[in-house]
Amino acid sequence: MNALAVVLEQPEQLALSRLDLEAATEDDVVVDIEWSGISTGTEKLLWFGRMPAFPGMGYPLVPGYESVGRISAAGARSGGRLGGRVFVPGARCFGDVRGLFGGAASRVVVPGARALPIAESLGEQGVLLALAATAHHAILAEGCRLPELIVGHGVLGRMIARLAVLAGGAPVVWDTDAARRDGADGYAVVDPADDPRRDYRCICDVSGDAALLDTLIARLAPGGEVVLAGFYDTLTFSFPPAFMREARLRVASQWQPADLQAAKALAESGQLSLGGLITHRAEPGDADAAYRTAFGDPACLKMILDWRACS
Repeated sequence: MNALAVVLEQPEQLALSRLDLEAATEDDVVVDIEWSGISTGTEKLLWFGRMPAFPGMGYPLVPGYESVGRISAAGARSGGRLGGRVFVPGARCFGDVRGLFGGAASRVVVPGARALPIAESLGEQGVLLALAATAHHAILAEGCRLPELIVGHGVLGRMIARLAVLAGGAPVVWDTDAARRDGADGYAVVDPADDPRRDYRCICDVSGDAALLDTLIARLAPGGEVVLAGFYDTLTFSFPPAFMREARLRVASQWQPADLQAAKALAESGQLSLGGLITHRAEPGDADAAYRTAFGDPACLKMILDWRACS
């Protein structure tokens, strides 16, 4: 059994290759992928060769952790249902080619427990569940504060803003790109230069820009918190302003299964809209151009690859 897969052979060098897949066990399902998303966070770091030391890191690799497909085979102990549509957060089934995160392929083999059944109605928008779970973990996990300021109006920033509004918040979102300030629903998006406020109790940064930390600390109220929900390499900050505010820094790590279940329930019920976030689509044969567009075109919020014509 084999599959077509996006293979990042080294930074900024991508190929579409046919790879042999590891044999499925009784605990596994085989999923024929319909759509996979391109992440402008971790995958962008992989693309440019800037990913910090990370378990499983190395080239060549198959990227992708935002995939939706249908189960075409299911082991007796997998719990999978043939023909069911599932969300797959990546796979490690490509032999010597690393799966980091392994979802950008026409077919994958994964443990049945990693294939989350989703409603037919979600369709291609199901690829957004990973970002919805990430957003949920950043602001709605136990003990979290709702953000009053969100930095960045990309897909993750919009998802966090939508969840915050659902939870009764009224966040402000910063974005320096005028074109990206469109598309708000129930919250305000402003240029940071036009925002005089310096008493935010919780700021959630999704920009991934390590150079912003001092700026964000300067906007906190005493005892305020900066939530780092992007992905960063090295962070530094000036201690005196943080000391004077008794600032708190919280790292929002990878989403947990409970976050994914909560995001799925909100999306399937229609409470959390996933609309207006997928802006670009491409065939796998155009993957190189698709990745370059996803990482280089500010108008591209979410790029997806459509695998349905592949086998």
